[in-house]
Amino acid sequence: MGTQTVTEPVAGSETKLSPLYRVLIHNDDVTPMDFVVRVLEEIFRLDAGRAEAVMWEAHHKGVAHVVTEPLEQAEFHVDQARSLSRARHFPLTFTIEPEN
Repeated sequence: MGTQTVTEPVAGSETKLSPLYRVLIHNDDVTPMDFVVRVLEEIFRLDAGRAEAVMWEAHHKGVAHVVTEPLEQAEFHVDQARSLSRARHFPLTFTIEPEN
């Protein structure tokens, strides 16, 4: 039989989770609502009902919370959404802020 290595946690060590960030969508008067919903579904993986609710909140309040996720993932999703929007000449804007 071979030998087994057993790893035990170091006393006093804690697993540190990555800080989370809020992705926000900002309303504009140019980007079509159906396109906004599609971006929220395809890029941020929101279900149809949630995507529509987020779109309406942004439309009425000027800004809405989309998702909360680690910074690298938030930046990646925002870059994807920005690229898709700019390719169609829409000014759809997302920002990222630290979760409090």
